[in-house]
Amino acid sequence: MAKFLLKSTYTVDGVKGLAVDGGSKRVEVVRAIVENAGGRVESMYFGFGGHDTYVVCDLPDHKTAAGLAIAIRAAGGVDTRVEPLLTAEEIDTATEQHAGYQPPGR
Repeated sequence: MAKFLLKSTYTVDGVKGLAVDGGSKRVEVVRAIVENAGGRVESMYFGFGGHDTYVVCDLPDHKTAAGLAIAIRAAGGVDTRVEPLLTAEEIDTATEQHAGYQPPGR
C-alpha cells in the first residue's frame, strides 16, 4: 500500500453539511469511502488555514487515489487534492536512482 495525504477545502454546500452533521460524522464518511476503496485511514484532522481537512491514509495504488479524489470532488461538497507521501527509506531508494539529468546550459 502507498501512503497519501488528502487535503480538502469545503464548498459552501459542504460547510452547510458539516454544520448539520458535525465532524465525527464526516470522519465516519471519509473512513468508509477510503475503506471501500481498499485503503485505511491513519488520521483525519480539521483545520482552518489553507485547507479544511487533512486525511493521512493508505491506499492500494495511485489509480485508486485518483479515482477516490475524482469521486469526492464530483460529489461537490469538497475540493480535494491528493498528494503521495514517501518514507525516508523510499527517498533513500530514490536517491540511488541515477537519472543522468543535466540542467540546461551545461
